[in-house]
Amino acid sequence: MGEKRRSAVRLTARGAIALALVVTLAGYVLAALFDIQQIVGAAFVLSSLFGALMVNRRELLSLVVTPPLVFFCATLFVELGRAFGSVSIVQSLALGLYTSLTSGAPWLFAGSAIVLGVAWRRGLRDNVRELREELKAGAEEPRPRQTFVPEPEGYFEPKVYGTPRGDD
Repeated sequence: MGEKRRSAVRLTARGAIALALVVTLAGYVLAALFDIQQIVGAAFVLSSLFGALMVNRRELLSLVVTPPLVFFCATLFVELGRAFGSVSIVQSLALGLYTSLTSGAPWLFAGSAIVLGVAWRRGLRDNVRELREELKAGAEEPRPRQTFVPEPEGYFEPKVYGTPRGDD
């Protein structure tokens, strides 16, 4: 009875990243419909938390570094859509990105901190240790020196298949 039940459903890092991106974009849609900008940040934080809880433990390191990229990509996509309807696309895009990213910065930091905290608790430390060991083992092995091997003669000449036809 004292056993913890673990969910059989696990996400890959790609799945968790895609989930966070889609939910953040859905947050932008809901924010536009209800005119409440905090929906975007809340959607981002909740999807980041859910992804960190559901991702495979061996993929925690990949997930931890992505929340800022996910938030930026979602914001860029939305602001590109808004900018296409304006007179100056570049100016509108730059101003929209600046405004959205600065207003979303607290949510971005919160989401990143939550992902880092949950991942640390779930075993991120072990992933970092394994990566260091792999890198150290790769650096200690002497690499064979590769020499230039010339191409065999006729390598770039076209090959003719079959038998030649006679002049009939």
